[in-house]
Amino acid sequence: MPSSFRPVGLSRNRQADPLAAAYALPRPKESFHHGSTAESAFDALYVHAAPGLLHQTHLLTGRRGRAFQAVEYAFSHAWEYWPEVAVDSDPVGWVRFHAYEYALSPWHRFRELVDREEPVPTSPMHRALLHLSARHRRAVLLCDGLGLTIAQAAAELEASCAATESRLLGARAVLAECFPDSDDHDALPLRIRTLVAEGSAATVPTAGSVRAESDRRLRLLTRSVAGAVAVLGGLVCTFVLVSSPWPEPPDRHARTTDTTQGPSRDVRSHP
Repeated sequence: MPSSFRPVGLSRNRQADPLAAAYALPRPKESFHHGSTAESAFDALYVHAAPGLLHQTHLLTGRRGRAFQAVEYAFSHAWEYWPEVAVDSDPVGWVRFHAYEYALSPWHRFRELVDREEPVPTSPMHRALLHLSARHRRAVLLCDGLGLTIAQAAAELEASCAATESRLLGARAVLAECFPDSDDHDALPLRIRTLVAEGSAATVPTAGSVRAESDRRLRLLTRSVAGAVAVLGGLVCTFVLVSSPWPEPPDRHARTTDTTQGPSRDVRSHP
C-alpha cells in the first residue's frame, strides 16, 4: 500500500501535492532488498520505519510505553513472517498495520488499570486527537497524517471506502470543534500532517536486538508447544490404559451349581 500524499480534499483519484510528498514514509519494497541476507533487509526496513512508527503509535495512544511495545511487537512479528513481508507490496504498511492493531487493542484497557500510565499529549493537536475514538483517530492519522488515499486507508483498515470516508469526515468535525477559534478549518489536516512529520526523538532498540528477541520467543513457543503435545499424548495413553476392558473372571456361581449335583453315574439297564 504506497503512501503518496494527497491534497486535503477527499478525492480518491487526485494526485498528491508536492509539499506532502516530503513527508511520505514508505518507499518501494525493492529498496529493502539490497542486502545480501534476510537480516540486512530486515535491518534496512527497521532503521527506515521504526522511528516514525514509534512516533505514530505514541500519537495514537499518548503512552510512550505502549508505543515502544507496539513497535517491538510489529517488527518481531515481521521477522517471524519475513518471507511473507519481504514480498509484500508495501513492507512498511505491513508493519504499520500490526503496530496500530497492537497499540489500539481493546485489551490494553485492563492493563491501564494496573500500569497507571497516563497519556502525555505533546501538543494541543495531540490532545485533540486523543479525544477521538480509536477508529476515527486511526483514519485521520492515515489520511491526513500520512497522506494515504481513501482507498489505501480503507484497505489497511479492512473497511469499505464509504466507511473510511465517514470516519475521516467525523474525525475532522470533532477536531474542528476542539479548535473553535480557528478561522481556517481546512488547515487542520495540514496541522496533523505537520504533527506526524515532527518525528520522534526517542531512541529505538537496535534491529539486531529485535531479531534476537523474536527468535527467542519463537524458540520458547516451540518448546511450549512440544511440551504441551507430550503432556497431551501422555494423558491420552493413560486414558486408553485405564479405560481398556480387563478379562472377565470365571463364573464361580456356575461351577458351584454343577458340583452340587454330585458325580454323574453310569446307569445301566439289566435284563
